[in-house]
Amino acid sequence: MRKLFCLLLVLALLPFTFAGAEEAADPDKVADPTPAAELTPEPTPEPTPQVTLTPEEWANAKVPYKRMPEPIKIIPYDELPPVVEGQHHYLLLCIDQWSRDPRPAGSKPPTGYGGRRRDMYGNTDGIVLVTLDTRAHRIMLTSFIRDAIIQKSSSTENDEKFGRINYVYNDYGPEELCKIISEHIGVRIEKYILFTFKQIANIVDYLGGVDIELTDAEINALQYTVLRGTVTGPDGKDLQDSGTHPAGVYSFKTTPWAEAQNAKADAKVIKRTGGCSAVLYMRIRKFGGGGDFMRTQRARTVLSLLADKCRTMTWDDAKALANNILENNNMTNMNLDDMLQAAEQAYSLRECTMEELRIPVDGAVRAINHANMMAQEVNWPVCRDAMYDYLQNSWLVMDEDDD
Repeated sequence: MRKLFCLLLVLALLPFTFAGAEEAADPDKVADPTPAAELTPEPTPEPTPQVTLTPEEWANAKVPYKRMPEPIKIIPYDELPPVVEGQHHYLLLCIDQWSRDPRPAGSKPPTGYGGRRRDMYGNTDGIVLVTLDTRAHRIMLTSFIRDAIIQKSSSTENDEKFGRINYVYNDYGPEELCKIISEHIGVRIEKYILFTFKQIANIVDYLGGVDIELTDAEINALQYTVLRGTVTGPDGKDLQDSGTHPAGVYSFKTTPWAEAQNAKADAKVIKRTGGCSAVLYMRIRKFGGGGDFMRTQRARTVLSLLADKCRTMTWDDAKALANNILENNNMTNMNLDDMLQAAEQAYSLRECTMEELRIPVDGAVRAINHANMMAQEVNWPVCRDAMYDYLQNSWLVMDEDDD
């Protein structure tokens, strides 16, 4: 183990050693004849701004609740580093609508009376970045809270414009959302898939439902909102039944009774399915504490559980799922080849443990009321550092006899 680690370290340093040796030994290299006084000095690069407060000090600083956000230091998209070899990033988005037509490409930000912002295409209340690392054998989920304050691309030095992250798609489109998230977390993101609630529910149902461990608070939140015949408790009772229900693992799966009801329903009616109820679980915000932070955790929980169901898939099953996702989304810039490539990457990592990160990280967020809009101000430099560490923590050193 130590020998292999030392060997890797030596190999990493070799290029620097040889470069210095070649420069010193080059007989054709002559000194620059330009007098030192005539040389134009290289401009001194501006120092990279550093976070002077700890995340806790920043989060607890005495600042007014109703105010303008502090300036946000982003990394312009064309200055972002290339994607780490072997890492593949896919942005999964879910709008807050059960059914909605896609946003037309090139359309202007929708406005209403008096030029006010208008929700026409839906807001992305679900934002999760899936990273497949085929080199380090990792699967990573990074979720973003929906009301994080971001700096819009239209910002200038004299005209800083801020907004909530979940408004970007409705106002400017999914490509702009990829760009803004990339600039804020320092990771280049190009591929995205956008879903409605119903499309997410369809995928959950396609995979045969999901089993979720519910707390008492989550049971209270769901008992009278989920559809009868879609959630069954550990005691075998329907969650819609009156009385108390024990905390434990509940099956979000369409029962035969619900399937019979669906067969009788009008085609325009949202069907009673375990997938629909799983979406309602992911939407819980006002029960059990945690607000939007716990909502993003529930989204990651469902994605992780679905990934667990895929571990026993055959390659044919994986390709069929990729086709299902391609046919069952609201908007994407991925074609069939892209989707199959992502399926192949995921299939090769199907035995990996899912890793999770939430943006903002603990201590890097504080509440703010900006333009009469309740939101969360994020310490983006701290989150970028956390994201960098998260993605770069992928050095694997194996013993000689490891398989």
